[in-house]
Amino acid sequence: MSLTKRSLLVALGLSAALLSFGSAEAQDALAEITKSKTVRIGVPADYPPYGFVGLDLKPIGLDIDVANLIGAKLGATVELVPVVSANRIPYLQTRKIDLIVSTLGKNEERTKIIDFSAAYAPFYQGVFALKSTSIKSFDDLAGKSVAVTRGAMEDEMLGKVAPASTVIQRFEDQAATTAAFAAGQTQVIATSVSNIGVLSRKNPNLGVDYKLLLRDSPCFVGLNKGEDALLKKVNEIVLAAKADGTLEALSQKWLKRGAGDLPL
Repeated sequence: MSLTKRSLLVALGLSAALLSFGSAEAQDALAEITKSKTVRIGVPADYPPYGFVGLDLKPIGLDIDVANLIGAKLGATVELVPVVSANRIPYLQTRKIDLIVSTLGKNEERTKIIDFSAAYAPFYQGVFALKSTSIKSFDDLAGKSVAVTRGAMEDEMLGKVAPASTVIQRFEDQAATTAAFAAGQTQVIATSVSNIGVLSRKNPNLGVDYKLLLRDSPCFVGLNKGEDALLKKVNEIVLAAKADGTLEALSQKWLKRGAGDLPL
């Protein structure tokens, strides 16, 4: 056998061994959590109402409640690890965390690299206004002024459903859109529930209510590929919480609307 061929076979053997090791390591995630009685969960730290720091400087929010629920059902102490959109999947892949509970949406590209649980909460873009403003359908937007960020998803969707007489006022970024509505420059705002969370936190006496749904994009728990035992356990926890009304209650508490028909 030539040296080149022998080197190739050795390299292939090492690659197979590494792949086998990686698969075995992934399958041991639940066993490790059970043994250590600790689960590391990536959560948002500055993204109300899903995850943010409360007045007592402790993390609170819908994702925090769900992370703590999962930890309790696993019989483990929860180590909350702050993450942002850019690093949450790399943190999972490099095993800095065991699970992602951080407004994680599911799409085709992500399903190629990580696994997803059943959905645990809605994430949505909607129409919001003061409690005193009566809006029960898109027809009720006729003649009303609506703040929206130019070119954002809400702008596109609103253009499809709002009556022709709706006064759509477009601003250059979410901060300007939110400020205009908070200052009373418009009667209505079309934005994401997370942006409304920020607005409500900064203006607790404003009294903003959810009125209409523009788009729903549910949140899922993210796990590493191959962690079948952990995935099965997390799904059991999420589906039980859905069946007993826990997810509905959390959605009402933090998002001011029901959880809806969450996908599996």
